[in-house]
Amino acid sequence: MAAKYSRIFINLAIFSLFPRTFPCTFTITNNCPFTIWPGTLAGSGTPQLPATGFQLDSGKSIGIPTSPGWSGRIWARTGCQFDQLGIGKCLTGDCGGRLECDGTGATPPASLFEITLGKGSDRDFYDVSIVDGYNLPLIASPAGVYGDCNATGCVSDINMGCPKELQVVGGEGGREGGVVACKSACDAFGLDEYCCSGEFANPTTCRPSFYSAVFKRACPRAYSYAFDDGTSTFTCKAYDYAIVFCPTLHGPKKSDSANGSPRNQRHRNEAASAAVSSSYIVRPFAASIMLFVISSLLF
Repeated sequence: MAAKYSRIFINLAIFSLFPRTFPCTFTITNNCPFTIWPGTLAGSGTPQLPATGFQLDSGKSIGIPTSPGWSGRIWARTGCQFDQLGIGKCLTGDCGGRLECDGTGATPPASLFEITLGKGSDRDFYDVSIVDGYNLPLIASPAGVYGDCNATGCVSDINMGCPKELQVVGGEGGREGGVVACKSACDAFGLDEYCCSGEFANPTTCRPSFYSAVFKRACPRAYSYAFDDGTSTFTCKAYDYAIVFCPTLHGPKKSDSANGSPRNQRHRNEAASAAVSSSYIVRPFAASIMLFVISSLLF
């Protein structure tokens, strides 16, 4: 009997590690003490998500279903005002002056979550990029099926240490009269050496600059310039990505309600924030335990 159950457990464990297909959800949470307006943009050849732009109040979450192979980016807009037709503008991250971005990307500077979902059992590739500048801290924490599902992102408030020549000063979005975003050096100066264009359009000639180094020190796991692949691109297979804006702030506890993120999700977000604060890469504990158990039963 014990041998029978051992074989069943092994089969289930192997099946769970190597499944054929997985639905995936993006769970977007606003932990900022003010309202944000997330936007989504699909990459070429993939359909737009069911929601391309919407209001998300402080302490609230929303789950957006995806399809296998989806590729694109997600960001948050701040300081937005829209009329009843969804026409208006945002202080940062604006997408063509509309509530629904509907195929229009973020106006820099904006912190971006970027991802390509694998089809079938293929792995996902994901990153957080501040190559186009920064407006809000965010983390992306995958709930993994298999692979090294590490959290990534930027938990530091770069706006507080943004060099003066890169600062965007505004008057809305909870930061009255303060720095609301930090431009990239490319956006601020337009030079090829900062934009990795022209003769600098390759990893040999385009090197980290003083400005990208400021971003990298603050956010060691995020893309700081175009060829910052080695420490900034991650891969695994996940069924959910928790995308949290202002992850380290203590927002309203309304997120325990039916319309917000559950308590265990908040604990997951806190753990991810702690991990992202350093460049140390966390290996998937659950998968390691599973492989250890399987090895023990087999041998």
